[in-house]
Amino acid sequence: MRLPLIVAASLALGTHALAEGEHGLDLSALPDVGTVAPEDGLAAWDSIHMVLTHPRCVNCHVGADNLPLWGTVQAPDRIHGMAINAGESRIGTETISCNACHQTSTRENTVPHAAPQTGMDWRLAPVEFQWTDRSSAEICAQMRDPDRNGGRDEAGLIEHILHDAEVIGFITWSFEPGAGREPAPGSLQAHLEDMAVWTAAGMPCPAG
Repeated sequence: MRLPLIVAASLALGTHALAEGEHGLDLSALPDVGTVAPEDGLAAWDSIHMVLTHPRCVNCHVGADNLPLWGTVQAPDRIHGMAINAGESRIGTETISCNACHQTSTRENTVPHAAPQTGMDWRLAPVEFQWTDRSSAEICAQMRDPDRNGGRDEAGLIEHILHDAEVIGFITWSFEPGAGREPAPGSLQAHLEDMAVWTAAGMPCPAG
């Protein structure tokens, strides 16, 4: 569901300049906080959950074993090749750095099977952000908990997406991963709108 009538300031994102930034996303259709019914928020969460648990995202949101995945929709639990372990640093400093192959670059990912490139240094998500082996309710609870989501409130979750779009980071890449990789479902714009609907509804979570 997409609800109209909001400006960025109503989500406490700061100034209107952010809405006119380099992220290339349309903020005009984002709902105001408190204007969305819980059932619509839950419907938006279902779409968010589909993105978060797609291999493009969940492959790096792994547990304390620090093992990145090479999962696909058909084989979601496939372990990253070459015996890669990102270590407690989550960037591979103990063995081989993630950036040894995953270059920091905003160039398009056009070569099939080449290591992906984003505008951020490659790493596993913090272990508190684990999405593997977690139910929708568990991931939802983590997403709304500032102690486990990078200290973000409702506005911070929206700003996280906008900042990622500006730097061409991991979220942006997941929807346009390049040749030979299946993208996350939907689009970055749709994900932003779903996140805005969910947060505006009070971040409701499914039962159990």
